[in-house]
Amino acid sequence: MSHESFSRSISDFPHSYWHTYPIPHHPPMDSDETTEVAVIGAGIIGIMTAYLLTKAGKRVTLIEAREVLSGVTGNTTAKISAQHALIYDELIQTFGKEKARLYFDANMDGLHLIQEVAAELNIDCDLEPKKAVLYATSEKGVQKIRKEVRAYQQLEIPGRFSMGPLQDLPFKTLAALTMPDQAQFHPVKFLVPLLDAIVASGGKIYERTRAVKCQHATNIEMENGTVLKADKVVVATHFPFNDFKGFYFAKLEIKRSYGIAANVAGPIPDGMYISVEEPTRSLRSLPNGQLLIGGDGHPTGKSNEDTQSHYQNLVAFGQEHFGLTDVMNHWSAQDMTTLDKMPYIGEMTKRTPDISVATGFNKWGMAAGAIAGKVLSDAILGNENSYTRLFDPTRPKLKLKDMQQFTKKNLAVGKDLLVSKAKRPDKTPEELAVDEGGLLSFNGQKLGGYRDKKGKLHLVKTTCTHLGCGLNWNDAERSWDCPCHGSRFSYEGAVLNGPAVKPLERVESSE
Repeated sequence: MSHESFSRSISDFPHSYWHTYPIPHHPPMDSDETTEVAVIGAGIIGIMTAYLLTKAGKRVTLIEAREVLSGVTGNTTAKISAQHALIYDELIQTFGKEKARLYFDANMDGLHLIQEVAAELNIDCDLEPKKAVLYATSEKGVQKIRKEVRAYQQLEIPGRFSMGPLQDLPFKTLAALTMPDQAQFHPVKFLVPLLDAIVASGGKIYERTRAVKCQHATNIEMENGTVLKADKVVVATHFPFNDFKGFYFAKLEIKRSYGIAANVAGPIPDGMYISVEEPTRSLRSLPNGQLLIGGDGHPTGKSNEDTQSHYQNLVAFGQEHFGLTDVMNHWSAQDMTTLDKMPYIGEMTKRTPDISVATGFNKWGMAAGAIAGKVLSDAILGNENSYTRLFDPTRPKLKLKDMQQFTKKNLAVGKDLLVSKAKRPDKTPEELAVDEGGLLSFNGQKLGGYRDKKGKLHLVKTTCTHLGCGLNWNDAERSWDCPCHGSRFSYEGAVLNGPAVKPLERVESSE
């Protein structure tokens, strides 16, 4: 296939490989309701939490702003692993050996929980045991892996260090660190039966129901004006929609990354691989004989090149090393990282014990997301959990390194706000081609414009409804992205990713 053909195949709107499996639809919540536990967000964390709670006899209402599994869980690489790139050396430095080892144990328990639930409900979700492998292609990368090897040894984590080429990969590698007994699966195939089990146990599920306000646990206000009253609330919206509680918007770093599902002429690696060098390259097999290639991440709203080029970079990598012949699906995901690399799972603030949160999984939300559901449900059920203190969002004051990261991040936000606001329009509506977007000059205003494939012009005001930052056009996703805190909006102004909860103001075109 020619480069031009590849460009055409990834020029359409993204569609995740996982979304080719049918997902049942649920109605919106159209009247006030009361429940014991409200779970907000229907990804792996929200669904697992709701499943465990309904199984224990709790009355649960699960709500989703868009469609269930439309967020990160439906746009992942779906590796279930405790090997989270280069993490354990850093965790030892930040938290000490005991908590770093607990992090490993928590993720392994999350993996085992997925295995147990799949067996219990007899779910066929392409769940396969796999090795997870970190690999280096440079001397600098080798040194990084050696540091991680020493961390594995200190924590007594199972792993095998090797020098030289990996037989499973068709390009030169200098070193690798292999963690055995990990897994991969199809997240949508796994979670759809859990949705059925929630309803069968008396739970309720609503989609296209966006929560916009939660002052305290007893009242959750929806965008459509309805109110859900609950004794306990779990905020599993990836980025907390009520992020002003605890100032989460100032404590999370937001990045986008990309994935393609491709047919290749060469052999497909049997394990799950990820590079230690940038740009990241992540590899795993798919059950239909295709290869998943992921990576090429960047901070949301701040790509150094057109966002479409990130897909092209993955295609070029696949062509060079695997004989890539066709791209069947392409998609992207948004991930958050906490200042200290440890997820926030538990009470949102000390003053709101009835509101819990789960966020900041640093691109590794499958095993960790499953165990988050267990931590959150155990807290509500009054059960002891070994990982409650480890993931506590209100954990003690940040160390010097984390404070430096906090300061750096928020100084950057101020700069991003100024730079984004100062951007000038570079086109008029008449100059905008079909399937093209960007900043426009329209009747003396600076607006965001997109001309859809039918030629219709869509105009919006490009001020983020979260904290007022200027938005940047994302040509790959046809979205308006915020470089300050990662909110994303469709070309029609609808919220795609929080923390924003209000849509962009639309402007009528005279066309």
